Amino acid sequence: MEARNLPDSPDDISSFYIQATESIQERWPRTLKQGDTFALFDAFGDVIDPGLTPGGLFYRDTRHLSQLQLLLNGHRPLLLSSGVGSDNVLLSVDLSNPDIYQGGKIVLPREVLHLRRSRFLWGGSCREHVVAHNFDTRPHSFWISLNFAADFADLFEIRGMKRPRRGTMSAAALGKGRTMFRYVGLDHVGRRTELCFDPPPRQLTRNQAVYALTLAPGEKTAFDISILCAGAVLAFPRSFAQSYRAARRSSARAASLGGSVTSGNEFANRMLQRAGADLAMLVTDTPQGPYPYAGTPWFSTPFGRDGIITALQMLWLDPELARGVLCYLAASQAIRLDPRADAQPGKILHETRACEMAVLGEVPFGRYYGSIDSTPLFVLLAARYFERTGDEKTIRALWPHIEAALAWIDTYGDRDGDGFVEYYRESENGLTNQGWKDSSDSVMHANGDLAVGPIALCEVQAYVFAARRGAAMLARMLGQDERAEALSAAAETLRRKFEAHFWCEELGMYALALDGEKQPCRVKSSNAGQALFCGIASPKRAERLAEGLMSREMFCGWGVRTLASDAPRFNPMSYHNGSVWPHDNALIALGLAQYGHKRAVSAIFEGLFDAANHMAMMRIPELFCGFRRRPGTAPTLYPVACAPQAWASVAPFALLKASLGLKVEYGREEIVFHNPQLPAFMEDVRINGLTVGDASVNLRLGRRGTYTEIAMAERRGNVAIRITQ
Repeated sequence: MEARNLPDSPDDISSFYIQATESIQERWPRTLKQGDTFALFDAFGDVIDPGLTPGGLFYRDTRHLSQLQLLLNGHRPLLLSSGVGSDNVLLSVDLSNPDIYQGGKIVLPREVLHLRRSRFLWGGSCREHVVAHNFDTRPHSFWISLNFAADFADLFEIRGMKRPRRGTMSAAALGKGRTMFRYVGLDHVGRRTELCFDPPPRQLTRNQAVYALTLAPGEKTAFDISILCAGAVLAFPRSFAQSYRAARRSSARAASLGGSVTSGNEFANRMLQRAGADLAMLVTDTPQGPYPYAGTPWFSTPFGRDGIITALQMLWLDPELARGVLCYLAASQAIRLDPRADAQPGKILHETRACEMAVLGEVPFGRYYGSIDSTPLFVLLAARYFERTGDEKTIRALWPHIEAALAWIDTYGDRDGDGFVEYYRESENGLTNQGWKDSSDSVMHANGDLAVGPIALCEVQAYVFAARRGAAMLARMLGQDERAEALSAAAETLRRKFEAHFWCEELGMYALALDGEKQPCRVKSSNAGQALFCGIASPKRAERLAEGLMSREMFCGWGVRTLASDAPRFNPMSYHNGSVWPHDNALIALGLAQYGHKRAVSAIFEGLFDAANHMAMMRIPELFCGFRRRPGTAPTLYPVACAPQAWASVAPFALLKASLGLKVEYGREEIVFHNPQLPAFMEDVRINGLTVGDASVNLRLGRRGTYTEIAMAERRGNVAIRITQ
C-alpha cells in the first residue's frame, strides 16, 4: 500500500497521503468490481458531488463517471432498501416517490410508485435496468430524469495530489439515445465515457436524460442504461439479461477456483461466504492466470506483497491462485536498474498502475518496485506452492526467476553486506518506508524518534530465512544439491544473526527494526509476531513473544494491534501505529499455531469474528481502529479503509487453518491436522473439494468439548487423514 499518514509538510508527497474528508463507508456504502473496473455508489445508487472521495465509476484508476443521480419529478425518491447480492455482482435499489406538491396540494401521494434499479459491471461497462411500477388505483404521469457527468479524475488526484495542468475535456449528445464524454490527457491518451439509453429518452442533453412516463393502475415500464468506458473490452451481449448472466457466470468461475468452507453457525457461515465472495470479486484474470487485486477503492490493481500474502493465506484451499500470482510476478520481475522506480534486477513488483499520472511519471507507480519484502515473499510462496501441489513443471519454469530473486536478496537487498536485508528509497518520489507498514512514521525508536535508514525490518529477515530454506528444498528437488546446501547454510547463518541482533530481553520480543546505525528499534509491534509465521524464532523466545502479543498492551480484544499501547507513537486511530489489521493477525495466528499456542490462536479468531459481526455485510475491512474492546460496543472503523481488501477478506480461511493445524502434504498424499481446535463460535465445519494432487476430499469436523472430531465424508482418489497432538 501507499502510506496514508500525514506528510511532514504540504510539499512532501513521498508518503502519498490520502485525504480523509469523510468516511468512505458512510458516503459510499455500495461497491462493485469486475476486472479493471470498479464503482462506489451511495445507498440510492447515485453519485452526487463526490469531490475528493472515490465515489463514481472507475476504469484503470480513472474516474469515468463522476455524477449519476435519478430524480422523480425533480425530487429525490424515498429510499426503501438497497444492497449488493451475496455474490457481489448485482446492486439492487428499491425506491418510492415522496409526497409531491403542486400549488400547495399533493398531486402525487407518497409510496404509490415503485422504482427498482438493478446494476452490475461487465466488460468495462456499467449496466443498469430501471423499472417503474404504478401501484395506485389511478393512472399517474411523471418524469424520471438522470443527471450525469464525467470528470476523468485520476485516482491520485482524488487522493489529494495537486496537478498544475490537466488534459482537455468535451461532451456532446450524439442522438439516438447516446451521449459521450471525451478526455485527452497530457499523456496523449484518449479516454471516453459513452452513455446509451434504451429506449431513447424523451429529452437527452450532454448532462441529462429525461423520460416522460404515464402508467395506468398496476402498469409498469422499464429502460436500460449502459455506461461504457473507452479502452475496455466492450464485446458483450446487447441485452441487460444476457450481460447479467455472463457476469454471474464469470463470478461463479472465480468463486469455484478452490475448495469451499461452510459452518453450521449462521453468522460464521455468513462471514465465510462474504470472504469467499469478496475474494472472487477482487480476483482478476491476467494472461498469466488469476490475480487478486489488492482492494477497492484505493488499490484496485496488482500489488506484489498483497497478492503473495493473499495467496499464502488461501494456499491450503486454493493453490491455483498462488500459481497465478507467481506467474504474474515472474513476468513483471525487474530486469534492469531504474532508480526512478526503485527497481533492480531480480526485484519483485510492488504495484503497477495504468492511470494518466502514472504514465506521465507524476507518481512512480506505473511499474514500481519500492517493496523490501515482496521479493523474499515471492520465493517463499514458490516453495510453499510446491510443497502443497508438487507442481514441478511450474517450479522449473519459475526457477530462473527464483534465482534472480535470491541474487537480489544477496546483493541489492543486503547493500552493506551485514547479512540483513534493508531498504533505502532511491526514487525521490517513492515510498519512504518500504515494508508492509509503509506510513512515514511507522518505524521508530523507544523515545519516539523516527528511525533513519537503511532500515532492516524484523519480519523481512524472517521472510528471507524462510525463503532460503524453501529455495533449498526446491534446489534439492531440481538435483542442485550444492546450491541447496549453500542456501540452507545461509538460512541458518541469518537465523543466528537475527537472534543475536533483534531480540530485546527487556521487551520479551524482537525489535521492530534495526536502523542505519544498526541500532535496534526497541518497540513492541506486531512485526515481531510475523517472525513466528516463518519459523525463525527459537521455541523459548517464541513462547515469550506469544505472551507479549496477547498482553493487554498488544491485544485489544478484537485483535493484535500493530503497535503496543505503551509505545510512544501509539494511536489507535492511526494507519499503522496502533490499529488492527486482519491479515496481520492471520499471519501471527499461523505462526502461533506452528509453535503450539492454540489458545492464542482461538482468541485472535474469536476476536476477529466478533468484530466481523459488527461490520456491514460481515465484510472484514483492510483495518480498523485499535481501541480497547469494551462490553456492548462495536469496533471503531477506520474512515478510509479499503473494503473489500483481498488479504483482509481471506483472513478467516487462514485463521481456520491455524486453528486446525492443517497442512496438505502432497508428497505423502495426506492431510495432517496438528492438535485441531475449532474456536468457540464454531461447533462444526465442512470443507469440500480439498485437493491433494489429483485426489480430493470432503471433510466434516465437529467440536466435542476441547476435542475436534474429523471425518472424511467423501473421497476421490488416494488421500489419507492424519491427526497429531
